[in-house]
Formats: sequence, structure tokens, C-alpha cells
Amino acid sequence: MNKTVELVNEWASFEERHPDADLSDFCRHYLISQREKDKKIPLEGGDIPWHPNGLLLKMMGRINKLNIIFAAKALEGTGIDQLEEFGMLLTVRRLKTPRKTEIIYANIFELSSGTDMLNRLRKKGFVKEHADKEDGRSKRVSLTSAGEKVIDKCAQQMMKCAGMMLADMNEDDIRLCTQLLKNVEIKFAALWQQYKSATFQEIYDQAMK
Repeated sequence: MNKTVELVNEWASFEERHPDADLSDFCRHYLISQREKDKKIPLEGGDIPWHPNGLLLKMMGRINKLNIIFAAKALEGTGIDQLEEFGMLLTVRRLKTPRKTEIIYANIFELSSGTDMLNRLRKKGFVKEHADKEDGRSKRVSLTSAGEKVIDKCAQQMMKCAGMMLADMNEDDIRLCTQLLKNVEIKFAALWQQYKSATFQEIYDQAMK
């Protein structure tokens, strides 16, 4: 096959699968796919799923677990005990004075466990609660000065942790992974909030429309 035709076909196939991607994303994808084509790197960690979907999700899950473990070590001595607490504080900073439920659902927590985590952050002096003027039944949350300081302290450690975790990937590879996976996160973060009380089959039917 003519090399130009082959390249155009590759681009057409990539564009069909990833309509939001641009030419630079395709170039990164193509170069990486060619570079990795002949690499036979054994996968670690128990049984290997037979389907590509399962393999990708398993790898993502294991990487996330490892990131949580190393992040907890990186946060030692800061006053923050786990990565999820740091995420909560970042949400408060971004939203200024959000309702408690906004913080909890933005971080993909159930109401009870998210409330417990916010209570721990309040007891540590990193956030404070005040009445919601629009809804007397709700509480709003804001950062204390100690909370602002601890975010900056933790952010330095999280940058080091992220840099360590992805040290063997170049920036183009990282950007491509982000581009390919972002719509999965956006889609299912929304579904999770809309269908918290739904059965899996109802969620599946909605997701597969």
C-alpha cells in the first residue's frame, strides 16, 4: 500500500475513534504505536484479563492504588493523612464556599464517608463550616488560613509524587493518555451523580445509548 494512503487511513481510523482529538494527538498516537509495536514487556500483578477493556481498567486501578500508597507517604508530616483529603481541600479552594454535598460528590464519595472526611478536616482546623443563607438546612465550607497553608505544602509533595510515578513517560505520552481518557472520566462522573440510586442495568442502559 502507498505510504501516504496508509497514513491517511490511520488518521481516518483514529479520528473516528477520537473525534475530539486533533492532528498533534494523532501524531503522538502514531509514533507511540510504532515505537511500542515490537516491545514485549511482561505485565505484573496476578491474572491478566483476556479482554483489552479489562486489561486497561485493571492497569488503571493498580496504578491508582499505588499512587494512593505513595501519596500517603509523601503527605506524612503535613497534617493531611491521605490523598482524598487533599482532593477535598482543593475542591473547597476552587469553589470558594461550596455546600458540603458539592465537595463530597465532586470527589466521588458517598455522603456518609465524605461527611466523615470533612469532619476530620474541620477538627484539624483546615476548614470551617457556616450556615447557607440560601438554604437553612445546608452547611457551606470554606478554608481556614491553616487550610490554605497546608494545601500549598501538600501540593509540593504531590508534584514530587506525580513526577516519580510518571518519570518513565515523556510529556507527549502523558498528554495523549489524558486526551484519550478524559471523556471516560467526564461521562461517568456525571452518570455516577445522576444515577446514585439506580441499578447497574439502568446505568448500563443509559451509558450505552
